[in-house]
Amino acid sequence: MSRDLRPLHRRALQAAGERVRRVRDDDLLLATPCAGWTLADLLAHLIGQHRGFAAALRDGTAAPEAYRPVPFTQDAWASSVDELTEAFAAADLDRPVLQVELHPTRPLPGSFLLGAQLLDTVVHTWDVAASLGESYVPPPAHQQVVLELAERIPDGAERRSEGAAFAPARAVPGDGWDRALGLLGRDPAFVTAAG
Repeated sequence: MSRDLRPLHRRALQAAGERVRRVRDDDLLLATPCAGWTLADLLAHLIGQHRGFAAALRDGTAAPEAYRPVPFTQDAWASSVDELTEAFAAADLDRPVLQVELHPTRPLPGSFLLGAQLLDTVVHTWDVAASLGESYVPPPAHQQVVLELAERIPDGAERRSEGAAFAPARAVPGDGWDRALGLLGRDPAFVTAAG
């Protein structure tokens, strides 16, 4: 995937923000499609990821602590999105970056980090919406990129280990958004009763 995905990533973050702005304090204990995580856990994870990726892009690497979850507030969310957007805008996407959660020792091009962040943003937007009892189908351009990336992620034993980035893939018929969710270990039918 050689094209610059920054415009798609910015639009994905905007779509995520539209859902996150609707989160109320009493929603934070809702279950999410991420097994064992409440909505508070998921949002704290996302804020930490935004900050960690931004630090790695700026400095060429970031310690594991940089990705640590950060308790959710609307201000923390907004500032983490700004930080991440600014870091990608300034980044040379050909420059190798050591993102220790993607690979502990091998630097990867900034473009790879951008793809990983785009996938996470789009899929976690679906997670947030589903937790709130809402449906979310991303725009076709986002669906296409996420499906292409999801098809490249191995579905091996590492997905069954504690702390795995994705649950084991699910067999989901078709070749659209539901298939992408299944490849990433999601149940496309998951929606809480919150809505």
